[in-house]
Amino acid sequence: MAGVWVFKDGIVRRVENPGSEESSSAGNGGGGGRRKVLVHVPSGEVVASYEVLERRLRELGWERYLTDPCLLQFHQRSTVHLISVPRDFSKFKLVHMYDIVVKTRNVFEVRDAAAPAVSPAT
Repeated sequence: MAGVWVFKDGIVRRVENPGSEESSSAGNGGGGGRRKVLVHVPSGEVVASYEVLERRLRELGWERYLTDPCLLQFHQRSTVHLISVPRDFSKFKLVHMYDIVVKTRNVFEVRDAAAPAVSPAT
């Protein structure tokens, strides 16, 4: 079965031609055409490289696995979670961002790139 599953407005559907209509978004794999960024909520820092991501994940107790030449993988000993992202940051897509958000609740958010940064509460 070919195609891509698209999640929009709480509804999931399969799209046969993933290059058309709303199923693609400015290189980030979905989301209505706006570029998205991953933001570290406590600091308000945009994750613009894997160095930033790895530093923030290490602060949370995540460890890097060095087993796959195509992927960067992070594991947290206290959970069964594994975060896998492509080694090439230019291939870091929306699905990878949301995977990180789900596995690190309340620490990261996905935002529109044009949205102003929200300062952490002091």
